[in-house]
Amino acid sequence: MIPRDLFEHEHDEFRNTVRRFLNEECIPFHEQWEAEQRVPRHIWQRAGQLGMLNVTTPQAYGGLELDRRFSMIVQEEVGRALTKGLNGFNVHDICAGYLINFGTQEQKQRWLPGMAAGEIISAIAMTEPNTGSDLQAITTRAVSDGGDYIIDGSKTFISNGINCDFVIVVAKTGNSGKGSRDISLIIVEADTPGLTRSRPLKKIGMHAQDTCMLFFENVRVPKANVLGGAEGQGFYQLMKELAWERMSVAIESMGSAMAAFESTLDYTRSRRVFGKPIIEFQNSRFKLAELKVELALGQSFVDQCMVQLLEGRLDGATAAAAKMWCSELYGRVVDVCLQLHGGNGYMLECPIARHYLECRVNRIYAGSNDIMRELVARTL
Repeated sequence: MIPRDLFEHEHDEFRNTVRRFLNEECIPFHEQWEAEQRVPRHIWQRAGQLGMLNVTTPQAYGGLELDRRFSMIVQEEVGRALTKGLNGFNVHDICAGYLINFGTQEQKQRWLPGMAAGEIISAIAMTEPNTGSDLQAITTRAVSDGGDYIIDGSKTFISNGINCDFVIVVAKTGNSGKGSRDISLIIVEADTPGLTRSRPLKKIGMHAQDTCMLFFENVRVPKANVLGGAEGQGFYQLMKELAWERMSVAIESMGSAMAAFESTLDYTRSRRVFGKPIIEFQNSRFKLAELKVELALGQSFVDQCMVQLLEGRLDGATAAAAKMWCSELYGRVVDVCLQLHGGNGYMLECPIARHYLECRVNRIYAGSNDIMRELVARTL
């Protein structure tokens, strides 16, 4: 692939640490985690010890206060290692971003140190059974009652929902009828009476990533738990953080697509058909050559987006474009690569088959790609 000048020596050293952790402490056990439908808490704690969680958290709140390139490395390597269960780390990172950028001092001091250490696991509850990308249409409501809110409603597809110690809930706190101005983000501790969780949801892929539904019935939380200390700011807070969430999907998609391509390259070099390796057939070489070019273009796009993000210039439409294009590229790469594997590609023992199961969700979560097209279309 093309050389990358985005990273410096300390980033390369960090990448080596992440790879060792994944190779030695995660990949051998990932199949067991898939059966259990969650990643054990000691892995979260180990990731915290290695500085892999919430790397941008300020030192004043227990973090390392590093730049987003370190987050990028974690996402790339998790994608390359096919350890999709660890995508919960990314959700956890997104939750930390809400607290860092919008939380009160008390909220930051209470939650961020434990999150960086992997002792506290977080989740965010946006989607509802009848409401997906249209967040203004949510029906979960937080009704004022003295110094508290009483929350009623339900949420679905909650990543880290089983493991989490607290969840940031998107709820309506107003009745102005103006949609976005009625939405607030409220921190709810997982052991709060009235909050219950479903069994882990059975998904096509991402079997080790714990995902469930959450149900809120007369859940009482103090008003001090409103993110930022003021209601009605939730939609603005969501929009500010969605750009990074979508960039993270683009990053993970590229890491995964690169791994799918490289494993297929190895396979076509070793697998012989009609007396010669598959890669020696012109059809195979041309297909792989096309993928190599597309991957180089995608990586260049994502790296340039990261430069813009580091400089504070990345806009939402560009992040949406990156998420859309890279997640669809991942799907194209996997489809071509599986075909080059023939029947072996349909066997789950083969990495490309697992990519086939894992890649499809990237075009759905963090906003479906149809919504991403709409966001890009608004800039025309």
